Amino acid sequence: MDVDYETITGRVRQHNEDAVQLVTNQGGVTAAIVADGLGGHQGGEIASKMAVSSLGFQFQQTTLTTPSAIEPWLQQVIPQENSAIIERSREYPDLAGMGTTLVCAFIFPRDFVVAHVGDSRAYVFRKGRLQQLTTDHSLVNELLAAGELQPEEVATFPHKNVITRTLGISDQVKADVATFPFLHEDQLLLCTDGLYKLVDQSTMEQLLTTAPTVTAAVHRLVEAANVAGGTDNITALVVKNEGGE
Repeated sequence: MDVDYETITGRVRQHNEDAVQLVTNQGGVTAAIVADGLGGHQGGEIASKMAVSSLGFQFQQTTLTTPSAIEPWLQQVIPQENSAIIERSREYPDLAGMGTTLVCAFIFPRDFVVAHVGDSRAYVFRKGRLQQLTTDHSLVNELLAAGELQPEEVATFPHKNVITRTLGISDQVKADVATFPFLHEDQLLLCTDGLYKLVDQSTMEQLLTTAPTVTAAVHRLVEAANVAGGTDNITALVVKNEGGE
């Protein structure tokens, strides 16, 4: 397994409200965690770092060694993280309304488990094709699914940045969790919207195909989004399966 990540502020924002971390638990399982904070007065930066650092620390203490054990653990700890962020925002008025997306992956020799809340995404790059594994928890995505908004209308839709599920906003939150096969030469990509909203899927496929290393792939993806305007914080994390079958 080869893995690397990069996160930058971009060209417009003053602070980086994205957070990213790699940790390994007592059973030797690696977790990759990415979050994109929201909220003024640096609240988003605090919320994303709280979610990533706390989830990472808690996972490090576990001895989980099978994909089937991950979901019940997540459905226990993610509501705890949600409550902690809400409590912090209530304690400090200048942090009111802060929240964060979350996407994380737990890597096993032949499988990986993905969990997400919000619109940060997971993709798998397999045999030259990039497949989105997560479904955005956003108003745009819900309206598209219902047929109430057409793809060509998204760019001018006035509420295109509204996220319908995050950590820290509602007392009730549930992550979507799914397990996927991890084949030889697969590359798992976790990213925030600062990447995929500025770099189209075909360009991402080309960059992943031509990059000689995982480190190069991560840097080229982030740089492409920055060159395209860097209007948001940009984070990309890539895990390549060099084993498997």
